[in-house]
Amino acid sequence: MKAETWFRHPVGILISSLGATVLWGSALPIVKLSYAHLNMKQGDFFGQWVFAGYRFTMAGMILLLLSTMLGKSTSIGKQRLPLSRLFRLGAIQTFMQYLLLYVGLSYSSGIEGSILVGSTSFFQILTARFMAPREKLIAAKWWGLAMGFAGIVVMGFGQSGGLHFHFGIGSVLLLASAVFGGFGNVLARQESMHESVISLTGKQMLIGGLGLLLVGGVNRGFTPYSFDGQAVGLLIYLSLLSAAGFALWNTVMKYNSVGRVSMYLFFIPVFGVILSAFILQEQVSSWVGLSLLLVVAGIITVNVSGRQSKRVVREI
Repeated sequence: MKAETWFRHPVGILISSLGATVLWGSALPIVKLSYAHLNMKQGDFFGQWVFAGYRFTMAGMILLLLSTMLGKSTSIGKQRLPLSRLFRLGAIQTFMQYLLLYVGLSYSSGIEGSILVGSTSFFQILTARFMAPREKLIAAKWWGLAMGFAGIVVMGFGQSGGLHFHFGIGSVLLLASAVFGGFGNVLARQESMHESVISLTGKQMLIGGLGLLLVGGVNRGFTPYSFDGQAVGLLIYLSLLSAAGFALWNTVMKYNSVGRVSMYLFFIPVFGVILSAFILQEQVSSWVGLSLLLVVAGIITVNVSGRQSKRVVREI
């Protein structure tokens, strides 16, 4: 079976998307676990960026090595993507997204981070609407978006332990990270027409990872922590999941419309909340459960409405 056939088939889309989202869902509690193991403090932004830089530089190198072994780097009949556009993609999908996420996560719980990162689906759909005019935003999609953001507001109540809204700096940074994530996903979909997904993802991760490493290392030093066996293991796992997760998701995005596959991103908060509760022993309160329910319902509404609108057009 050809790769394109697999990634266009409903079963292939489901399995590939689940694989990517369970990896991303596990990343948030593992990053929090790494912070605790290396004794990273909330204000140690540069140290956190050094750690992120190592993670994505390694992930990029893994994918570029795989691309070389497979012997494919460009799509048939296409020219290699210009360096300026590679830097743009790396700056958005890796550098800015994780520059914000790593700091935001240090101020947030793993559960809070999982829910907010789940909003990437909404920003992905909004970005696609402006970058691809055929992606229409009908009334049902607006309702879905409203439910998703209502879930984010409810999550703010849950973090304060009562009916007192709290939306701190961590939440703002995580939400901003989701904006860059959604934009980066759509941009990667467009640019994948020029290079193979594995090669393109590896290059943009290497660029973004080196940027994070440089920004953090110049101010904090390139070896600010003592990496023992456990720390190395955590870093290797994060690098491998980044390489596999982004390669899978960018390939799914390449062969399908944004509206068709965005619904699967709701599994990020589902897996993230479950794994945060299991790995970090975080409590899942009723407010967090309601928040998660609204986010998931919003994403499903957005995507189901898109399928229904397409069916109506075909019948007409």
